[in-house]
Amino acid sequence: MTKFIVRRFLYTIPVLFGILILTFFMLRSLPGDPCRAIYGEKATEETCRAFINRLGLDKPVGEQLIIYLGKVLQLDFDTSIRHGRPVMSLVVERMPTTVELAIAALLFATVVGVPLGILSAYRHNSWVDVTTMFGANLGVSMPVFWLGLMLSYIFGVILKDTPFALPPSGRLSAGANYEPFFVVWGLATEDTATGLLVFFSRMNVFNAIVTLNLTQLVDALQHLILPAIAVGTIPLAIIARMTRSALLEVLGQDYVRTARAKGLPELRVVLRHAVRNSLLPVVTVIGLSFGSLMAGAVLTESVFGLSGIGRMLTEGIISRDYFLVQGFTVVIAVSFVLINWGVDILYAFLDPRIRLE
Repeated sequence: MTKFIVRRFLYTIPVLFGILILTFFMLRSLPGDPCRAIYGEKATEETCRAFINRLGLDKPVGEQLIIYLGKVLQLDFDTSIRHGRPVMSLVVERMPTTVELAIAALLFATVVGVPLGILSAYRHNSWVDVTTMFGANLGVSMPVFWLGLMLSYIFGVILKDTPFALPPSGRLSAGANYEPFFVVWGLATEDTATGLLVFFSRMNVFNAIVTLNLTQLVDALQHLILPAIAVGTIPLAIIARMTRSALLEVLGQDYVRTARAKGLPELRVVLRHAVRNSLLPVVTVIGLSFGSLMAGAVLTESVFGLSGIGRMLTEGIISRDYFLVQGFTVVIAVSFVLINWGVDILYAFLDPRIRLE
């Protein structure tokens, strides 16, 4: 098993380097340049020459690539052209929002989608199946931005001042100022904390749990509900349909009929024998959905006023901020690769035959 995990991890290294090189050359091939994208009408030839020279963008492309790869190996993603700050500090600042939203959306999609798929497959061709699949098709068809706006309008305007009201934007209530866990624990101050301490403290739900701050936990969860539903609806529909399809195929197998013929309880036959053997394609879909969510939900972040990597990446592309886009692309690629690695490991647990391949 250890050899299987190590081999799968080694496969990810050339993938990451391929993504780095492809992203580098794709950005350089885009029309326009960062100087004119940032300065606009104020960009003169002299200003742009000095600007490009200062960033080292006047060097041969091959030399730029070697310099960039050398910095990446040292976990240095250079400095953002537009913001004038290290790209890694922007990642630490923006990534927690996206991670928190992605986890919440995936939990919502999985917890609701898998049971719906199981129920739909078990009640095949019944009104339950038809209703569930109609809802799944509807969920896939609804644009994320439209659903987000409707949820904000319903729960933020129509239901305002009722027990069902939910915050239509932001991550915490206005004026809320909760202590980071590293300050509460005495590990560092807000001025001296860096890296992982700042990253995890910016995940409001995690920070509230580890500091036992019930007020912050309720506040953070209330702000997460609407964006998680908006961005998680499409993955939910896909997971439900995939679960139904995979389970229907398994329920027709001979060993399921044999288990029923032996007199095993129906719940045990379905959940223990059928569902477990139909999970491989479902796990694949869940992993891919999580990777997509980690890439940033630009429209959802815009609708709900969230400062995640989706909006930051879009701004970087528009302003031709090469270093920012490259840095965030590396982080997203690593997330995808690690998620796929985790899915491969889950495969080995769900189907022991995979370990022998």
